[in-house]
Amino acid sequence: MQNETEVRGRARGVPNASGRSVSHWRELPAELHPDVRHLIVRLRRLKDRSELSKRGLAAKTGYSAKSWQRYLNGRSLPPREAVESMAHVGGDNPHRLLVLHEIAAQRWSEGRAVTTPAAAPAPDDGPAPPEHAPTEHQRQGRHLRVAVTAAAVVTALSVTAALLLAVRLTEARAQLADERAGVAATAVATVSESMVPVIYTCELEQRDGRWYAGLSRTTDILLSNTQMGLEVAEAQCLLQRAGSEPGDIDGVFGPKTRRAVERMQKRGGLIVNGVIDPPTWQALREGAPQ
Repeated sequence: MQNETEVRGRARGVPNASGRSVSHWRELPAELHPDVRHLIVRLRRLKDRSELSKRGLAAKTGYSAKSWQRYLNGRSLPPREAVESMAHVGGDNPHRLLVLHEIAAQRWSEGRAVTTPAAAPAPDDGPAPPEHAPTEHQRQGRHLRVAVTAAAVVTALSVTAALLLAVRLTEARAQLADERAGVAATAVATVSESMVPVIYTCELEQRDGRWYAGLSRTTDILLSNTQMGLEVAEAQCLLQRAGSEPGDIDGVFGPKTRRAVERMQKRGGLIVNGVIDPPTWQALREGAPQ
């Protein structure tokens, strides 16, 4: 795949072999988060592929040429509808591009929150107090302010961690949805615009004395907490068949799946470690349902 080239200076048109204009782009602002930068670079590539000027792009999408100039130079984040229109103009998959936009929107809002300056303290209308050692009341007030500031910092860090977790989960769900779409033997996964979890369908069948659920044929991949993918969904189907309920068949190795693995290992006389290792795969593939 051809790498994106960004050239310093103002964008200028250079004719290609067909005589149409291909853009050289300004360098994006250095403070942009990599996820935001990735979305804009993808949009720039689609514009170049379409060989449209900004005026032509405006006519195709309904967004003005000045708006596209701001979007493509990283000065403002394009709205969801503009990104979807660009996907259609450039012949790209709208779903994948909208997932990138959702991630970039999270990063954009985080960046704005971090760079917002703190409010200036209110001016003191009264006369300046004489210089002397702080009183007990002043010391208590200072301690209270420190405690409130510390609580605000802890809250901000907690919110940031939650947002990062949500973004990573969104990325994983999008990747699982793409992988799921390529499995012809199973039902098509449905991922809404709000990124609801993917639910897999188990299609159990027995071949040569082994059980398969139609999602993976692995017998040796190690699976443990926080891992995601079709192999996890395959193991969840086999755990369900073995009578050890793992919860939703969602391809996510969470606490319910781990407990289901431990129950199955204990019943089968295996090492109880909550990890799906080769002996556990063998028991899941060959064991009789409980």
